[in-house]
Amino acid sequence: MAYWLFKSEPSTWSWDDQVAKGDTGEEWDGVRNYQARNNMRQMEIGDRGFFYHSQKEKAVVGIVEVCATVHPDSTTDDPRWECVDIRAVRPFETPVTLGDIKEMPTLADMVLVNNTRLSVQPVTEAEWKTICEMGGTAP
Repeated sequence: MAYWLFKSEPSTWSWDDQVAKGDTGEEWDGVRNYQARNNMRQMEIGDRGFFYHSQKEKAVVGIVEVCATVHPDSTTDDPRWECVDIRAVRPFETPVTLGDIKEMPTLADMVLVNNTRLSVQPVTEAEWKTICEMGGTAP
């Protein structure tokens, strides 16, 4: 299993919106960055990800699971853009803010710390466990 982080502006697509989609999940569409798209191309069903609210909150608020592998993004006719589907697994007991993450020396090399603009990014197993612990949820 691999681990990821999916960033979303809560005013556009929030954790509550994701939860409302239930077990069928939702297409993670609209990504127009090659590196983020390439990350989705590596995903497999069952991979887990952090759901991250960007903008004002800047916090990991829940865990999602990849429920459909890469396929054409339905929001464009351009064949370069693909996406995966994700579904909500569980919320964090306590959101883990970007500030909290930056304060942890063991997370200094995390992509989120060094490339805050990348909308879909890998997370190491050690980072996954640390952030889950910080958020009060089981990995």
